[in-house]
Parts: sequence; structure tokens; C-alpha cells
Amino acid sequence: MTAKPEIVPDTQYGGVVGALPPYPRALALLARFDRPIGWQLLFWPGAWGVALAKGAWPWMAGSRWDLILWLALGSIAMRGAGCVYNDIIDRDLDRQVERTRNRPLAAGTVSLKAAWIWLACLCLIGLVVLIQLGTYAKIVALVSLAPVAAYPFMKRITWWPQAWLGIVFSWAALVGWSEVMGSLTLPGLLLYAGSMFWVIGYDTIYALQDVEDDALVGVRSSARALGARVKPGVAIFYAVALAFWAAAFWQLRPDLLVLVALLPAAVHFAWQVATLAPADGANALHRFRSNRYAGLLIFLACLVVGQTSF
Repeated sequence: MTAKPEIVPDTQYGGVVGALPPYPRALALLARFDRPIGWQLLFWPGAWGVALAKGAWPWMAGSRWDLILWLALGSIAMRGAGCVYNDIIDRDLDRQVERTRNRPLAAGTVSLKAAWIWLACLCLIGLVVLIQLGTYAKIVALVSLAPVAAYPFMKRITWWPQAWLGIVFSWAALVGWSEVMGSLTLPGLLLYAGSMFWVIGYDTIYALQDVEDDALVGVRSSARALGARVKPGVAIFYAVALAFWAAAFWQLRPDLLVLVALLPAAVHFAWQVATLAPADGANALHRFRSNRYAGLLIFLACLVVGQTSF
């Protein structure tokens, strides 16, 4: 199937989304359902929190493996809602950037009114997920709404919108941990901090695709701020993320063996940095997408450490 005009260059267009009639397809594209990498990256920190809190094994007492499924649904819905909201705010900027000018709102395929209605529908799905949580985790989840609402404006006022995205996209780690443990304690907070730096690293890689267009329209990003130092910069972000995760693991089990659990992820991050070609958009996009596997590696590390601690 050939790409349709409204498809942006970094889409994984096809399958169910590609088979939809034109208008439902436009709504699906507005919520980025054609790009599952987004909700996967939003989902992983929540799954880490559940696993590290010893809640991921179905046959264990106190297991909340069902929470992982709810977090997956919430990630799909709320990532979609975030994308719709972002496109509502950025629709004028999107028309000026080559990679985004064909997004449904920017191209006029979906009206502004329809976008707001679609946003409300996606938020209702998120509400269904929210009511599955206990009171403490509900409060933790609701606090995230303020930084989520502020995110689209960050690229206008700071060179580091990726840092704000780290705050937003890592929040599920706090929700998953607090739902299983009943409160936010130091290991969960360290897990969250590590996720923040992971997000800054991978979204800096993602932003490399738009450096030239962003410069033309005045959009700021960590990729532009780092310039020729982007590779060592990403390496530092990933190294700090690993350090925070190691500290989280150490809090639960002060044993050098638990740090071995992070080795596969460390090797993966080293590969990303070593093979990154900042001037090659396709190369950057591939390294960015590979973080779905990094998320899985960290999940497995959390699962092992969580089950062998306490």
C-alpha cells in the first residue's frame, strides 16, 4: 500500500490504521495510533514500577499483574490524548515543519472542534483506568495533569523541552510503584529519576530529525542545544539513568549481583550512542525506536531484582 498524503515521514503506517476509512484513519493518525513506539515508551516505566515492587508475578501473594494490563491501556489512550492536545497547541507550528505539516490538524483533515471531542473521548478511557487504582495512586496519577498540560509550551520557552517530557513520560513509574507499595518510597523515586534521564536521552535522538526545521521556525530542543556534542550528551543522559536505576536496585538489595541485571541495557545504550549518526534522520529514528527494547530490558531487570529482594 502506498503512503497517503496525510502520512508523516516517521509513521509505521499500515495494518488496521491503513485499512480504516479516510476520516477514522485521520483520527487514528491524530492520536498517533500508527506509531506504537510512543505508547510503548510511556508504558514501560509503569511496568518497571510494578515489577520492582514485586507485583508482576501472577502466582505471588499481593500480585498486581492486572495493573500492567491497565497501564498498557492507559498508555495507549493517554499518549493518544497527549498527541491530540499537542497538535491542537502546535497546529500553526506544524504547518511550517516538513515532517509535521501533513498531520491531520495542520493539514485540515480534522477540524479543531473534532480534535477536542476526540481528546475528550481518549481522556474518558484514561478515566476508566484511573478508577482501577487505589486512592494514593489516583492522587499520584492526577498530579501529572499539570506537567502534561504544560509540555507543548516548553519548546517555546526552554532549550530543554526533552527534560519536561522526561517528567511527563516517566510518571507511570510513580503510579505503578505507589499502587503496589501503597506509598512513594526512595526506590520508586530513584526508578523515576532514572527514567527521566532515559527519556531525555532518547528524545534528544528523536529531535535530531527536526534540527534544521526547528532552527527555521524557532523551536528549541536539546538536540539543537547540544549541537556537535549530541553524542556525548546522550551518553551522559543514559549513564545517569543507569546510575539512578542502580541506586534503586541497591536500596532493595545491596548486592553487586543486582547491578549485573542492568548490563544488557547498558550494552544496548552503548550501541545506540556508538552507531548514532546525528546528521542522518533515518539512523536517528531507528536508534530512537530501539528504546522499546531498552524498556523491555529494564523491565526484566526490575522483575529479577524485585523478586529477589525485600
